[in-house]
Amino acid sequence: MITLFYPFFVLFSLFPLSFGEGWGEAVLEISGTVVGLVYLWLEYKASIYLWIAGMIMPAIYIFVYYDAGLYADTGINVYYLFAAIYGWIYWSFGNGKHGKGELPITHTPVKFILPLTLTFIVSFGIIAWILIAFTDSTVPFLDSFTTALSIAGMWMLARKYVEQWLVWIGVNIISSGLYTYKELNLTSALYLLYTIIAIFGYLKWKRIMRLQTA
Repeated sequence: MITLFYPFFVLFSLFPLSFGEGWGEAVLEISGTVVGLVYLWLEYKASIYLWIAGMIMPAIYIFVYYDAGLYADTGINVYYLFAAIYGWIYWSFGNGKHGKGELPITHTPVKFILPLTLTFIVSFGIIAWILIAFTDSTVPFLDSFTTALSIAGMWMLARKYVEQWLVWIGVNIISSGLYTYKELNLTSALYLLYTIIAIFGYLKWKRIMRLQTA
């Protein structure tokens, strides 16, 4: 499915040479939006191929967010890239204790709730301090909040925990408002759509879980 969009990315990459830097930035945002929609659809379907889009999308948004001054989001996309590689490997080979076959969707084990909460709090504090002390970010706390929450959410997705959708619903709502403030209107609209699909995704994964145990 991803390959269907490859000619567009090749074509988009040529446009900045003719239309200037401003056009190039718009093309990157459009490309990120297209890949993001493909990514979210594959996530909704619980398809392992979501990780292919998950490797492409961060490479695009690193440039979009850096140019917009969203430095924490720039950094998180480096994490997303490595998390996508981890997710691909874990979904492919992490099913040993469940027997052969596709890795099942499960609930987040209680033993991980405290570590995830502490990871969020510590990440939020460190990222906020870095943004305030070393960057010109105008939204250090919101940027840090969504980034820290995304760190937890991405790991939960890589482990195929159904509650990861609840985390992303929160991230997407806040991010949409943040990107509107930063005048990344296409990306803001994308995150509103993310929110809606995340709600349906949560319900979809719950149905899949019931079928797994039927």
